[in-house]
Amino acid sequence: MAQTMPAKKVYKRFRSPSDLIFDTLNIIFLVGLAVVTLYPFINTLAVSLNDASDSIRGGIFLWPRQFSLESYQYVFKEATIFHATLISILRTVLGTVITVFSSAMVAYTISRPEFVLRKFVTVMFVLTMYLNGGLIPNYLLIRDLHLIGSFWVYIVPGIIGVFNMIVIRSFIEGLPEGIIESARIDGAGDFRTFMQIVLPLSLPALATVALFTGVYQWNSWFDVFLYNSQVPNLSTLQYELMRMLANSNSNSSMTSASAFANSGNTNANFVTPTSIRATMTIVASVPMIIVYPFLQKYFVKGMTLGGVKG
Repeated sequence: MAQTMPAKKVYKRFRSPSDLIFDTLNIIFLVGLAVVTLYPFINTLAVSLNDASDSIRGGIFLWPRQFSLESYQYVFKEATIFHATLISILRTVLGTVITVFSSAMVAYTISRPEFVLRKFVTVMFVLTMYLNGGLIPNYLLIRDLHLIGSFWVYIVPGIIGVFNMIVIRSFIEGLPEGIIESARIDGAGDFRTFMQIVLPLSLPALATVALFTGVYQWNSWFDVFLYNSQVPNLSTLQYELMRMLANSNSNSSMTSASAFANSGNTNANFVTPTSIRATMTIVASVPMIIVYPFLQKYFVKGMTLGGVKG
């Protein structure tokens, strides 16, 4: 008869009272952290979906008390919003791709030990993070470059991000040198090595930098105010939302809405600066919230492996 193997015993790990207390406190802390993190966004969403005249009374927490889309209708009734959204998307996509690619090229160059000026160039780049000419010299430089009133004013000034470049350089320096040497032995030049070897291997760092750059490009509005405020066709979504909020704050109908709400009549629909601000926050945040899950895996890995080194 065939000899049967004895069944493997399963030993349960002994959990002491201190382990149970630690796990309980850890769970309570993490749940509390999740609540603190999610509550402001959920509350803002509830305010944006609530009737504006009713929101003045307060007391809205996780769910709208009187559901209404009047605030969203007010925001999207402007014809310029959709064109500004298109400009924002175009700016974010082009700005992110060009900035990441340019920063990666510079990062690869200064990561090579055979580049004799790499330390000097790195110091020059890092100094720009601490020294700034100020707003007026910046404006004069943009004017002399003939970028005012141009779409490229959103792209060219930030084409090299120093912090982003340092993150990518640190990641590239952690790659096995043998891979790059093998490519050179096979006859690949620097550019081909960069495009076919370094870039694919640096995807986590590139995704991290792309997320940083994309969020900056999407949320930026001050450069629109400085350089393109007189060019409506180049206005962005963030600038239009900011301008809409400023107009709502100075609009006399906001005062009448408050008085109307205090009178006890809540049958009419109004918008208030509070409801518009909440709606603007949701409209501006949703695209980044949609994109982030697709980059989260690379973002975490890039921040772990591509830490900033001196």
